[in-house]
Amino acid sequence: YRTTNLVKALPRTITVSVSGTLTGIAVWSNATDALISRYNALALQVKFTRVASGGNVDIIGFDQGPSGGYITLGSSGFPTSTGDPYNQIKMNTNVQAYGTSPNQGYITSVLQHEMGHCIGFRHTDYFNRALSCGGAKSNERAGTIGAILIPGTPSGFDAESFMLACSAGTDRTFNPNDIIALNYLY
Repeated sequence: YRTTNLVKALPRTITVSVSGTLTGIAVWSNATDALISRYNALALQVKFTRVASGGNVDIIGFDQGPSGGYITLGSSGFPTSTGDPYNQIKMNTNVQAYGTSPNQGYITSVLQHEMGHCIGFRHTDYFNRALSCGGAKSNERAGTIGAILIPGTPSGFDAESFMLACSAGTDRTFNPNDIIALNYLY
């Protein structure tokens, strides 16, 4: 599923920077480079490149413990009405999010997911977050941002999608349906 607003002015290069408390920490830097490599390997009309500071999308840290039985791993937003990507990804530096020795592949997959939001992807299971998160059924609804099915992708649950609302704590990259969606949009 995608949002109403998408990144425009294609082909386009989106710059990505890491700043604040994440600056100079190898696992965050390496995961950012891996995120960029994963997207660029798909040869889309939107490309990503790393810059030292002031990127179109800046990755920053925040520290927040669990709430209501869940912990937020990362957060971001959706493209602007003018066609720019959302400009920030926040990654949780709380030890309960990724442990004392964070796994680079796992962080890469969370960054990849959050970048998906920045360029216009909704959660694959937005209609029932319980499918990936457990608990009671919870519908994010289309709201004002939209939840538009991308042609060629399933309308039901896709248990392997990188855009599931919750993660199993593994290094999850693009599955075949995700690649169809990315190629369709970009």
